[in-house]
Amino acid sequence: MKRSSWFVLTGLLVALLLGGVVSNFASGSPDGLDSASTAGCTVNAEGEITGGSCMARNARGHELRDSPLADYGIRGVGNSYLSTGLAGTAGVLLTFAVGGGMFWLARSRQPRADRSRDDETGADRSRDDETGAERSRAGQTRAAGVKAGRTAD
Repeated sequence: MKRSSWFVLTGLLVALLLGGVVSNFASGSPDGLDSASTAGCTVNAEGEITGGSCMARNARGHELRDSPLADYGIRGVGNSYLSTGLAGTAGVLLTFAVGGGMFWLARSRQPRADRSRDDETGADRSRDDETGAERSRAGQTRAAGVKAGRTAD
């Protein structure tokens, strides 16, 4: 396998581990946006706004709140750890599939025979490599002849 393939597969494995396992240990506390949006309001134990004046007062529920992957879990799975882990794994795989598809579409579409051409100069790399090898051999032969000539004197 190529080195780049190992790199991609290792990255995918790490992302799956983070999405499927470590995501269960994420903080359940409100983040900065939630805290800032409820500043100035009074909230009850369930986190519902009961009074005051804040920007979250007129907030509505998200349109996708009833989707199968809402609230960082999978609807219908009773175990919350398993639900969160499966949702994280599904998110990683979906992101990897979309990203991989975009790279696949953006990759070079040149036939393999044309890939050996230098993009900047249009010169054929294989011909340049052969010419360079011939020059190197000629230089070695000349150097050996000069050395041999000096030794004979």
